[in-house]
Amino acid sequence: MLDWNAIDTVLLDMDGTLLDLHFDSYFWLEHLPRRFAAIHGVEPELARQQLLERIMKEQGSLNWYCVDFWSDELAVDIAALKAEIADKVAFRPHVQEFLRDLRGAGKRAVIVTNAHRKSLDLKLARTGLDGYVDRIICSHDYGLPKEDPAFWDQLRADEPFEPARTLLIDDSLPVLRSAERYGIGYLRSIAQPDSQQPPRDDSDFVGIQHFRDHSPTAR
Repeated sequence: MLDWNAIDTVLLDMDGTLLDLHFDSYFWLEHLPRRFAAIHGVEPELARQQLLERIMKEQGSLNWYCVDFWSDELAVDIAALKAEIADKVAFRPHVQEFLRDLRGAGKRAVIVTNAHRKSLDLKLARTGLDGYVDRIICSHDYGLPKEDPAFWDQLRADEPFEPARTLLIDDSLPVLRSAERYGIGYLRSIAQPDSQQPPRDDSDFVGIQHFRDHSPTAR
């Protein structure tokens, strides 16, 4: 159990943490390759293979998450293609209740996401997520992904928090490790970011399966 008396600020990832990662997995692995193949006249399986190879080269960088970068790189409108499957955007279980409990307990809740603003806007329109938290920060605004150690200094200058009294919940192990090195006191991973994939076994950090079990009101 978390010691909620020792936590003032809760930093929350969005994709794979508050929202089901299935939307993003389906988009990059299924929808984009199919639509890319149709737009550019490429065999679907060849398109999928080529896209995966190209995308993996950017893993861990800000480009990995950037809608505008991939739109230019692939000559497709990524934002428009994402909008085609917007019905797949969904909360993970018990997220709304957890966020309401944070507010009721007087904790400051801030979404800190690597998602591009265009992706964020689509998801906010579908979920109203911004109504549940105090603030939303995109790493693109700082020009650094959360994996970069310098990101946390920029975040703290913009959104003051005491690392030792801060909880970060994120589905990315590289991000959690970066935050751990920075000194953030409480760290939790997500056991099953994608509802259509089996739970992960992450031994480095305590995993959250159900948010209701980690709420300030949980007993």
